[in-house]
Amino acid sequence: MRKWKRWLLITGSTLIGLVILYVVFSFRFLDFFVDLWWFRSLDYEGYFLQRLFYRYLILASVTFVFFLIFFLNFWLASRYLGTAIPEGSQTKGPAKKRYLDLLKKFQSGSLKIYTPLSLILAVPIAIPFYEQWEKALLYIFSPHTGTIDPVYGKDIAYYLFSFPVYTLVQHKLVIVFLLLFFALVSLYWIESRLLSKENQQLPREAKIHLTILFLIITCVQAWGFVLERYALLYTDTHMPLFFGPGFMEIRFALPFIWVTLLSFMGLAVSLIFLIHKKKGVKICILFSICFLFALWGRNGSFFPKMIEKYIVKPNELVREKPFIAANIKATLAAYNLEKVETRKYQVANGYEIISNPDVKKSLRNVPTWDREFLDDVAKQLQGIRPYYSFPDVDVDRYDVGGNSQQVYLAARELNIEGVPGSGKNWVNTHLVYTHGNGIVMTPSAQSGDEPMTWFIKDIPPKSDYGINVTQPRIYYGTGIYDYIIAPNDNGEFDYSREETNVMVNYEGKGGIPISSLFKKLLFATYFEDRNIFLTTKTNEKSRILFRRNITTIIETLTPYFLLDEDPYIVTTDKGLFWIQDAYTISDKYPNAHPYDKESNYIRNSVKIVIDAYNGDVNYYIADPKDPFIMTYDRIYPGLLKNMDKMPSELKKHLRYPTDIFKIQMELYTKYHQIDPDTFYRQEDNWKTAQMIKNDKSFPMEPYYLTLNLLDPETHEFLLLNAMSPVGRDNLRSLAIAGCDGENYGKIVVYSFPKGKQVYGPSQISSLIDQDTDIAQQLTLWDQAGSEVKRGRIIILPIGNLMLYIQPIYISSASRLKIPELKRLIVSQGDLVTMDASLETACQKLENNLKERIERRKGRFPVLKSKPEIPGETETPAGQERKEPIKDVMVEQP
Repeated sequence: MRKWKRWLLITGSTLIGLVILYVVFSFRFLDFFVDLWWFRSLDYEGYFLQRLFYRYLILASVTFVFFLIFFLNFWLASRYLGTAIPEGSQTKGPAKKRYLDLLKKFQSGSLKIYTPLSLILAVPIAIPFYEQWEKALLYIFSPHTGTIDPVYGKDIAYYLFSFPVYTLVQHKLVIVFLLLFFALVSLYWIESRLLSKENQQLPREAKIHLTILFLIITCVQAWGFVLERYALLYTDTHMPLFFGPGFMEIRFALPFIWVTLLSFMGLAVSLIFLIHKKKGVKICILFSICFLFALWGRNGSFFPKMIEKYIVKPNELVREKPFIAANIKATLAAYNLEKVETRKYQVANGYEIISNPDVKKSLRNVPTWDREFLDDVAKQLQGIRPYYSFPDVDVDRYDVGGNSQQVYLAARELNIEGVPGSGKNWVNTHLVYTHGNGIVMTPSAQSGDEPMTWFIKDIPPKSDYGINVTQPRIYYGTGIYDYIIAPNDNGEFDYSREETNVMVNYEGKGGIPISSLFKKLLFATYFEDRNIFLTTKTNEKSRILFRRNITTIIETLTPYFLLDEDPYIVTTDKGLFWIQDAYTISDKYPNAHPYDKESNYIRNSVKIVIDAYNGDVNYYIADPKDPFIMTYDRIYPGLLKNMDKMPSELKKHLRYPTDIFKIQMELYTKYHQIDPDTFYRQEDNWKTAQMIKNDKSFPMEPYYLTLNLLDPETHEFLLLNAMSPVGRDNLRSLAIAGCDGENYGKIVVYSFPKGKQVYGPSQISSLIDQDTDIAQQLTLWDQAGSEVKRGRIIILPIGNLMLYIQPIYISSASRLKIPELKRLIVSQGDLVTMDASLETACQKLENNLKERIERRKGRFPVLKSKPEIPGETETPAGQERKEPIKDVMVEQP
């Protein structure tokens, strides 16, 4: 009986102990478990554990290597410490006993002394590798790119992946072996002092040991000099003319690096010879002088100034030409601009505008509403409740009535800050107001003095144009969201219907189950909110949803991707989805001009899709040739999916992102000059076209249009950026990026003849200001208690015509401001018209042009000239440049 009770007591105590241990462990590692459960809820548990495993594997491996270096050297040194002390030594008493005890520990107690000592030295040195563990993974899994740098002939992958790791390793190895060398020198010096009292010498093997360590330090430092050669490729001393090494670096600095390397190696060898053989002083001095001269010549200012003044500057173009060519080629490759197609755009002064069928078709998709004004309209007319907001207005295209229609759409997201004061309690914040509801959609082209046309509106969303929103509830979005518990026994507010509120229960798979008291306790601790544990409104289906901002989700999952600033929402038959563009970047592309202080390489390699209801996240490879995305695909197999796996209803809404396009065009304004002579003279530098707003000049933002500029037979969704010559306001070129099908990412630059005036947006703005009829009308509206606002100027290239369209908005001067599209100003150059309808304004412009031409015919004889060929191209569509950028190899001395 006693035995049975004893076993029962032991079993019970064991179970209680295990429970206590589990609870303590859970709270101690609470962040880890919450992250694990969160990743599991997204089906990324294996990926989470894999990242954790990689991180600590790198730390353990590097620590073990450094530990071995220290341990083996200490162990080897212990073989030569105290071995020569005779038994009958004159050293007597406690001092001798302590010394002999210490020597015995060094000789036979390796695990007690060398193990902790080596570990203590190894861990701090290994910490930087733990902090930069992803660089190590990129190095291990990196592929070859097939692109060779023109200076050293190495694959670009070496600079992107290997060079940063080699630099880090070299610095740490120098520290490790210097620490080790001085530690052993100290040990051997103490041993030598003690042995000298016994008329004995340090063992020969100890000297060999120190010599080998010295040679290793020499080789590691020599490796550092070799790496300095590659660092020359990131020279910025020639900015702003060009980036990368020039004549000075390759013809002067590089030879001095070799001299430094060879003289350093010679000095080390001669120093060892001097120490061991007690001769060779002259050779040692000679190498010392060479080494110091090389350091002074390279790091001093005398030689560089002399060479710059007497050799480079008098013939700068000749000296720097091959290096400028290398910089141009590298920059275009780094920003994916190698295959930009250039075409000429011959602007005609004809008067056939509205009668041109291309014009009529294009006007149907002109974005006459500015996004910033449309955002105010959506908030006032479709916000419906104070706890809804529209954080952003997106641009897209949808099939409406059998035609592709460019549209604006915005998600009606939850804004809990809009709940009136007393209603902003814990129950409403975390149980009742849990989600946004639906989207609004309007056509991009609308007329003035007309009610707003809504393709999708109201709650629940409805459409008179056949566009359905099957699952309108938005639990994951771009807003700032707190955690929620859904479903719950209180019910979630969906929308109001007459005198009642429609309540719903979340049926998605997002979030983490929270049905047990233990998990409620854990999450109450995690969020520091006791109400999670105390609430009685949870049930067996309840889940806690947190990290609901899509940017936070992606940055938590894949922090190594740079995200575009403009995610956009898409509606399909399966619900609402967010599409987020992501980039891979680097600051280690050789010879490439940086677009900021951190990066000189960028690719739009990933499209990320997030379910607005469930929170599911899927990654799709948009650029399979990007070496970074190839590497990440090797590191995390299964994370990235091929683009053909993306559902077709989502794929047709992909668009070329504006962030990367702005970066590309910022570089292209200078690097379109592929001839080094032209590039050196900077004779055709461009800038982003300027527009006037509130009497201030601003760079014009890229915008989306639906035009047939890539293929005359097809109207496509495009991204357009206008550019002007530096120091001038007229247009010099239009850059177009395709967004549809096979033309996705294709960039075509239309350049205007240098000798022909093509008005820029700021010039058109001035012409509008000078039109007395328009100015009078705007003044009348402004004085009638309304506030007149002018929208952006839209440049609309159609055929050989160049139209400029500026919307005019009116809003009340009172507190409640609802912008109204009042008029549309249309210009073809120096003639300006205004009307409520875009078509009517174009008709007026055509009539005015006809009248002017007739008047001129009566005054001056018109000479017939050879007609200009519409759409004449510098390079035919689909072909590369007539003068492609040739491979540039920089000859080394």
